[in-house]
Amino acid sequence: MSGNNSSDAEKTPRLTVLGAGVMGVGITTLAIGHGVPVTLVDVDQAKREAADARIEHELRLARLMGALPDDLPAGELVISDSVADAAGSTAVIEAVTEMAELKEKVIAEVSAAVSPGTLLVSNTSSIPIDELASAAVRPADLVGTHFMNPSYLIRTVEVIRGARTGEAAMDAVRALLTTLRRRPVVVRDAPGFVTSRVLHPMINDAARVVQEGTATAEDVDALMQGCLGHATGPLRTADLIGIDNLVDSLNVLYERTGDGGCRPCDLLLEKVRAGDIGRKSGRGFYEYEG
Repeated sequence: MSGNNSSDAEKTPRLTVLGAGVMGVGITTLAIGHGVPVTLVDVDQAKREAADARIEHELRLARLMGALPDDLPAGELVISDSVADAAGSTAVIEAVTEMAELKEKVIAEVSAAVSPGTLLVSNTSSIPIDELASAAVRPADLVGTHFMNPSYLIRTVEVIRGARTGEAAMDAVRALLTTLRRRPVVVRDAPGFVTSRVLHPMINDAARVVQEGTATAEDVDALMQGCLGHATGPLRTADLIGIDNLVDSLNVLYERTGDGGCRPCDLLLEKVRAGDIGRKSGRGFYEYEG
């Protein structure tokens, strides 16, 4: 191998993504679409079996929309059931369900499996990073991100620096996001950070307006789009986030801030109980095909 090839190999990150849900698949699509090899890990056999086709579909869609570079070959994808396969990665992104206990368990396992100095990223919409850092073998290696869905279309990424996050981890996450052609915006650690602390209570209020019979979901979104410039409307956004994920995030915010506006309204809870959780289930505030 030539010196130049060795240098190129050293510059190319090797990424492990933990969790093959909506965000894990989206981040994996973004990464391999930028030529980054990814090991995608999930303990759920059904999710592993579906992941390859889902990622291929997302890649096709992203390319049709011009959201991925056309000058890079796709990165290699490996699908695994073991966190131990993260060993040798230059970066790990945890993207499991928005539950602190589950994220802490995964962070503890993966931080024990990788080398010191490996960038550890928790992709979370609401849980404080310093809270999760207590589960890491080396808290200085952990930084937070909040990729938006779909991550291959939204170019800005909220980056959260925890109280124990080290400068090397901050440099590494900026480098990774540069490779992925994303724009990082760094914020201070707090429940919900900026985007979820502002957006999720607003969506909760929008759902409450529908619950109270003031307007339909369509009319709420039309007014928020047409009068206030919200790109998709809050309730279409809820369907895109996943109403189950939204409820989890609102519970985190309510428990950690005491803000009554963050307690999930009855309509959101009813939709979760019914399984009408948005695009991924085919029905939420709206119905979806395919």
